[in-house]
Amino acid sequence: MRLQHGRLLTVLCLGGAFPLLWYAAWQGARENDLDMYQNQFLELRQRLLYAEKENKKRSQELSSALVEIKRVVAKRMNLTTNHTDDVKWKVLNLTRKLPVDLINMYYYLPHLREYEDAVFPNVIFGQQRTGVSLVMGIPTVKREKQHYLISTLHSLLYELSEEEKNDCMIIVFIAEVNAEFVNSVAESVKTSFPSEIQSGVLEVISPPPSYYPDLSNLKQMFGDPEDRVRWRTKQNLDYSFLMLYAQPKGRFYLQLEDDIIAKPGYIQGIRNFAAKQSQDWMILEFSQLGFIGKLFKSEDLPLIVQFFLMFYKDKPIDWLIDHLLWVKVCNPEKDATHCEKEKAKLRIRAKPSLFQHVGIYSSLAGKIQNLKDKDFGKNMLHKPHNNPPAKVSTSLKTYEQYTLEKVYKGHDYFWASAPVAGDYISFTFLNPLKVEKYFFRSGNMEHPGDKLFNTTVEVLPADEMLKKELVDNGSKFNYPATKDGYLQIGAFENGIAEGSINQSMGKIQAIRLSVNSDSPVWAILSEVFIKTSEN
Repeated sequence: MRLQHGRLLTVLCLGGAFPLLWYAAWQGARENDLDMYQNQFLELRQRLLYAEKENKKRSQELSSALVEIKRVVAKRMNLTTNHTDDVKWKVLNLTRKLPVDLINMYYYLPHLREYEDAVFPNVIFGQQRTGVSLVMGIPTVKREKQHYLISTLHSLLYELSEEEKNDCMIIVFIAEVNAEFVNSVAESVKTSFPSEIQSGVLEVISPPPSYYPDLSNLKQMFGDPEDRVRWRTKQNLDYSFLMLYAQPKGRFYLQLEDDIIAKPGYIQGIRNFAAKQSQDWMILEFSQLGFIGKLFKSEDLPLIVQFFLMFYKDKPIDWLIDHLLWVKVCNPEKDATHCEKEKAKLRIRAKPSLFQHVGIYSSLAGKIQNLKDKDFGKNMLHKPHNNPPAKVSTSLKTYEQYTLEKVYKGHDYFWASAPVAGDYISFTFLNPLKVEKYFFRSGNMEHPGDKLFNTTVEVLPADEMLKKELVDNGSKFNYPATKDGYLQIGAFENGIAEGSINQSMGKIQAIRLSVNSDSPVWAILSEVFIKTSEN
């Protein structure tokens, strides 16, 4: 009986102790969980505090960078208008990026990644003209012997109307890195064409030295010697740089070279031919030679430049153009005849040619080239007029058969060795005449630089009383009078002298062209027109 009561007491004690033990264990586990959560919370808090600290640090760094960027931009925007500083060009293009399809330029020319300014030209002279219809690009390099650039520019600017000058521009790309040579050529252009530089029709640029890759270890192909491979490779890079710069400036781009002459009215000829094309052309050719006179749509230039850069080490530029056309339209499953027909739809030739190659000494050292475009035809080097009978005379030394009498009668042009101060050209009428207007043009298309400079137009009144009064008392017509009774009524500007004659002077006995200073060049008189009431 006692044994049974002892067992019962033991069971009751154990039953009462178990809930206490369970509660104690549960309470201990709960405290452990709270400790763990508390530790995790503290760790998270520490991380957030660290992140906030780092965020403030980065924010300060970004603010500092933004302030620096604003300072640099403000400094650049405060630059003067000195166009010899290429930084201005970069400021004007600060927000302009390379076209999307030219991003690969850094793949084809990987050295450019190392130079921030490698694709920005040095704009030596220019007014940043844009929005024109026609942009003409002329790359020029150092030649061992004769240089043709100035004559080429004279030919292109010869007889351009004001409307044409306002709607076009010529970019001269001096593709050399020798600063002395670049500055020399640039100054020569500025001296010869000051008004064209000032107006913006003429722009002169050069590349940064970092633009060109190492050209010393090029693969020789097609049996060409190393110097020729290097020459044509650099030429491809020159064309690419010039096209890329010209692309946003106008609607069409005309590729020229620095040793050509142009036909009179070439811009209107280009306009007319382009307007007649109904199909989707890619190249209009105004010369059959090389890369002269090739017209492109500016919108196509990024694609063309990218193709050039892909293969600039491999082939000459004219071959690359042909390959580009093949890629665009030729079907490998069809014959060559079909391919040529398809390419002819994209590359269309204009005849007669508007540009002729005149250079003899190539930019490749030692190379002589007598290339002529047979479709150019014969250029008219003088313009004939029906002038009144007169006796002609000059103190200039006439060259060969190019006499003053021939230009006056409209048979040929007059050509003489370099004039000096005091030289003259005189037209004395057989009978005094009422002269209404006069027009004299110096230089011609083949020798556009052979102009008359610092030369005045003078008339001699036939009235003896008026002539005596001029000698004794000076001019009453607000024109300077010479000691021998002539009146200075005009002067040559950019090779041309034209004007009307005050009819109150009465009849005119003679017209004289007087040279007032020595000239560094020979002189051509290619057009003489004296308008009277009778002609």
